[in-house]
Amino acid sequence: MRTCTTASRQLDEPLSGTAATARTWLLIEQPGPWGAKALTSSHLDPALGRALEAAAEDTGVRIALIRRPGRHADCGSTAERRVYAAHTTPGNVWLRSATTRDPGQLLGLDLAALGAGDPRSFDEVLQGRPHTGDPLALVCTNGKRDRCCALLGRPLAAELAASGVSGTWEVTHLGGHRFSPTVLVLPYGYAYGRTEAHAVKEVLQGVREGRIVTEGCRGNSAWERPGQAAELAVRTASGEHAAGALTVIRTDGAAPRWEVTVGHSDGRVWRVVVARGASLPPRPESCGSALGSPARMDVVAVRQLEETSVAVAC
Repeated sequence: MRTCTTASRQLDEPLSGTAATARTWLLIEQPGPWGAKALTSSHLDPALGRALEAAAEDTGVRIALIRRPGRHADCGSTAERRVYAAHTTPGNVWLRSATTRDPGQLLGLDLAALGAGDPRSFDEVLQGRPHTGDPLALVCTNGKRDRCCALLGRPLAAELAASGVSGTWEVTHLGGHRFSPTVLVLPYGYAYGRTEAHAVKEVLQGVREGRIVTEGCRGNSAWERPGQAAELAVRTASGEHAAGALTVIRTDGAAPRWEVTVGHSDGRVWRVVVARGASLPPRPESCGSALGSPARMDVVAVRQLEETSVAVAC
């Protein structure tokens, strides 16, 4: 039987506009096994997991568990665990880190403020500081959600770690199992699908140089999916690779058709028409699921606006 990843790859399903949406990521180190809903089915206190899920609702914060690649033994010790928070909206991108022996401290975070791009509660509650190490490469490996994530993600994470990519972590869920192995790169928040180690290293080098690699990119998690597709389309049309150069100003319309306004830091503006289509022929969205037609974001038109049009529009 074909896996969901094999079917998606063979049918050449587009990657653009498929990234999970989150303005801010909160990542908690948790060794040991993960269940399908890792916040409440891991060795993290499930009551704490439920409380964090409730606190994060409608804040723009997405919470995930992370662990280092390799064996996942958890002796139940009270060792320090790493915590990261990353805000991915252009113009206010940041990545901060902290350590804690008491994950219950996370309940003191102001998640609404974190989602809005204010890191002060992270610093005050956890003594967080700006992350000064390499960018983070988060590889989805949770086989309890989909076997492809384990079969393809874990070897990728192991290969990256063995080759010296110090920012490599396994992560519980990035969405889009059928695009495995999937990777999220922080601080900028761009997600990638069907990745290989050499491609991840190229992406990470780009991040160090302040540029975004668009090949294999699913989109920036800061935007809803029409905005993800529109921003990537403008990058392709304009040849712009600088991180932070583009922002989604607004999105007009509703499914199945949107007009997305994308702005450049130099003042240029584009209008991008994005239509929601259905991926055909039917294929499984995840292993073991019934055949379906996953939604896809198709870019219909990309038009740079004249300055007079921009002035009227804005």
